[in-house]
Amino acid sequence: MISNQATLTKMRELRLHGMSSAFQTVLETGMNEKFTNDEFLAQLVDAEWEDRVFRKMQRLKKAARFRYEASFEELDLNANRNLDKNLVLRLADCSWIRENRDVLITGPTGVGKSFIASAMGHRACEKGFKVHYQLTGRLMGLLKQAKKDGEYLKQLAAIQKSDVLILEDFGIESFDGETRLALLDILEDRHQRKSTIFISQLPVASWYDLIGDSTIADAIMDRIVHGSIRIDLKGESMRKRLREKC
Repeated sequence: MISNQATLTKMRELRLHGMSSAFQTVLETGMNEKFTNDEFLAQLVDAEWEDRVFRKMQRLKKAARFRYEASFEELDLNANRNLDKNLVLRLADCSWIRENRDVLITGPTGVGKSFIASAMGHRACEKGFKVHYQLTGRLMGLLKQAKKDGEYLKQLAAIQKSDVLILEDFGIESFDGETRLALLDILEDRHQRKSTIFISQLPVASWYDLIGDSTIADAIMDRIVHGSIRIDLKGESMRKRLREKC
């Protein structure tokens, strides 16, 4: 006679967590008597599939190191900040990632740039895409150190593996000769292959002068601007509005 407890033990040892949980639930509720063999098997397989999808999504979100917990459902589309509702709906389906398009989010402090980018990143993880969230200045510092340590190409390869790279505070720190070239290397690897989200307080028109060195700036801006999606937020600080409501 087959022991249900022995079956559960084997499922757990095989790390079939979703399947073992569903099997135990069905046994406890007596629902196994209401399923045909095919239906019972399908129920267990579906439970395992859903569990693995959920665990993968959680791993992707943890690895992304988001600055905020955010979702599209939490976005305030009624605030007067130049946020197009139709564009938000298009971004939510992650087609921009499959099309390898970049997104430029600009606007003054506090209008929700990072929150929107985080919502896009979280949705990307839910769709199975690999995301990396990083402060631009910190990333440039890491690449500088990697070059000294002989790990530069390895670091570039790791960055290139992300389906979505989110660069926070782009333009807060000025670029020098080394960081300009590092940024060009990143964009050269990712251009029309992967997606990058730029978050900046500075308007896109000022980025050319910010990067410096006209030849390199031309190459970088050519990769950033053409085919990108732009979100130019305006209005007062969302954080200020929340404080006033409290």
